[in-house]
Amino acid sequence: MTHHPHVHMIVPGGGLSLDRSGRHEWIACRKNFFLSVRVLSRLYRRLFLEGLGKLHRAGRLKFFGNHAGLIDTTAFDAFLKPLRKIDWVVYAKEPFAGPKAVLAYLSRYTHRVAISNSRLIRMDQRSVTFRVKNYRAKGSGRHTTMTLETAEFIRRFLIHVLPKGQHRIRHYGFFGNGNRVDNITTIRELLRAKPPKTDHADSDAAESTGEQPRMLALPCPCCGGRLIIVDSFPSGCPPRAPPKPQKANA
Repeated sequence: MTHHPHVHMIVPGGGLSLDRSGRHEWIACRKNFFLSVRVLSRLYRRLFLEGLGKLHRAGRLKFFGNHAGLIDTTAFDAFLKPLRKIDWVVYAKEPFAGPKAVLAYLSRYTHRVAISNSRLIRMDQRSVTFRVKNYRAKGSGRHTTMTLETAEFIRRFLIHVLPKGQHRIRHYGFFGNGNRVDNITTIRELLRAKPPKTDHADSDAAESTGEQPRMLALPCPCCGGRLIIVDSFPSGCPPRAPPKPQKANA
């Protein structure tokens, strides 16, 4: 719940390129090597500080309290100067559990803000108590609880809400929304990868009825896969729950 701006990124280990004949080819990174941590550190440092300078010159940065003097360009440049000489820490390593574990971890951040409901223990007009994980501690004391005043909890929650105009998820490169499906299809063909498995229930239903499952024309905005209509119900009517299995009488 503390203020720690950060960005999660998924970067593929390769990309599409055109060969001399104009056909697509897949350019993969070298085996056991993905990114140079030292180069990435210096690149991120330069881009970040250049971005701060542009925002300051455009008058889009606000300073208060002890930092009010940084509104002056000379003072701001002097403040940034030491940051151009220190090494910025970049932590990059291969995940222990593989890429599936990374995707599962990041998926928990895509549809919630700041804290999940399961971590909330109790709340009233005066305070909110929730579960926290102390990463500096080890053993059983790592998982504990925290209680904040209601106003402070709301303040910390709101600093995690994205500003107006910013998107939670962005796609670039061959994951761009305009040609994602075609690009992924081309990459699968070049890598001779098997297409994703469809849901067995949909396949069984299609085979039993002799009809093809209904699909939406637009692909899934997250993975580019097919969106299959499994059920529909009138507007204003909640979907009907499936019937509960009945136990046989003795």
